[in-house]
Amino acid sequence: MTHSDPVVVDFPTRKPGVPFPPPDYDGYRDHEGLVLSRLPNGARAWLVTRHEDVRTVLTDSRISSNPSHKGFPNVGTVGVPTQEQIPGWFVGLDSPEHDRFRKALIPEFTVRRIRGLRPAIERTVEERLDAMLAAGNSADLVADYALPVPSLVISTLLGVPPSDRDFFESRTRTLVSLRASTDAQRETAVKELLRYIKRLVGIKAKWPGDDLISRLLAAGSIAPHELSGVLMLLLIAGHETTANNIALGVVTLLRNPQWIGDDRAVEETLRFHSVADIVSLRVAVEDVEIGGQLIKAGDGIVPLIAAANHDTSAFECPHMFDPSRSARHHVAFGYGIHQCLGQNLVRVEMEIAYRKLFQRIPDIQLAVPDEGLSIKYDGVLYGLEQLPVRW
Repeated sequence: MTHSDPVVVDFPTRKPGVPFPPPDYDGYRDHEGLVLSRLPNGARAWLVTRHEDVRTVLTDSRISSNPSHKGFPNVGTVGVPTQEQIPGWFVGLDSPEHDRFRKALIPEFTVRRIRGLRPAIERTVEERLDAMLAAGNSADLVADYALPVPSLVISTLLGVPPSDRDFFESRTRTLVSLRASTDAQRETAVKELLRYIKRLVGIKAKWPGDDLISRLLAAGSIAPHELSGVLMLLLIAGHETTANNIALGVVTLLRNPQWIGDDRAVEETLRFHSVADIVSLRVAVEDVEIGGQLIKAGDGIVPLIAAANHDTSAFECPHMFDPSRSARHHVAFGYGIHQCLGQNLVRVEMEIAYRKLFQRIPDIQLAVPDEGLSIKYDGVLYGLEQLPVRW
C-alpha cells in the first residue's frame, strides 16, 4: 500500500489544441499508486487511470455513485438531475435501491429485443439520409444525422406518436446542446419533456401498445411517479453519447477507409474515442485500497474511462485505431452494476448508421480540414460540435 505523499496534479486539460485523450493520462499511470487531482472547484479527488483499477472502482461496494454523499467530486461540468430532484433518476443510486430499476429495464435491452428493433432503426436512418440527399450535396452530419437518429430511435422505443417526434427531437437537442442553448433554455426543455412524458405515461396507462412504457406499466415494478424520471434518464443517457460516437466514428472511418464496411469498427470506435470519459464519478464510503493506494472514506474518485481504454497493459498500441483487435473488454459503457443498459442498442445504431451512410453516399468527404473540426469539450462528454461534409 502507498503511504507516501501522493503526486498532486491539476485536473486534465480539455481544450482545443489538446489531443483527446489528454497526453497527461499516460504519465499518471507511471506513478506508484494513484494521483490526486485539484478539481476545478478547488476540491481534490483521486484520478484512476489503469484499466484494472477502473474496473475495481466500478465494482467495489465500498465506493458509491450517489452524489448526495459528502466528498462526491464536482468536475465543473453542467449538473445533472438527482433522485431527489427527479424520482426515478436511478443512475445515482447504489444497491439495493438501484437494482430494482435495473432489473425492470434489462428485458427491454436484450440482444433479442434490440434485434426486433432493427427494421425501425434502419427506416429512421434511411429517412434521415433521404432528407440529407434531398437538401443538396452537403450537410452538417451532427445536426442532420448523428443527433436526430438516436432521438428518433428512442422515441420509437418509448412509443412516441409520429406526430410528436419533431417536438421530442427538438427538445432533446436543446437539452444536450451545451453551447447552442442557455441554462434557462435547457431547464425549460427538461420541464417540457417531463410534462410530455408524464402525459404520455397517462395515455399508455389507458391505451397500452407494443412499447417500453406500456410494458413497464404492466410489470408494475416501477411506480408511476418514478417512471418519468426513468424515461428521462434513458433519453439523456442514450442520446448524446450515441450521437457523438456516430459522428466521431464517421470521421475516423474517413481517415481509415480500409475499415469502412467492417462491423468490428463499432467496438473499436467505442474504445478508441471513449466519449463518456468522466461520467462515472464516485466517492468512497469506507476506507478502500485501489492500485496500492489507500483511499479514505469521503474521498472523491474520478475513474477516467478514456485512460483505462488506452492503457497499454490492456490494449496493444491503444492509440492506434485497429478494429482487428479484441476490444470487448473496454469500459466505454462503464462496468459493474452501472454498466450502460442500452449498450446493445447503441452498437446496433452505430453499425446501421455507418453502413447505410457509406452505402448511400460512398463519395462522402469532410468539407473542412481535420484541424477545422469543432471539438466539444464542455459538459461531461467528448464529441464534435459540427461535422461539415460534402459529396
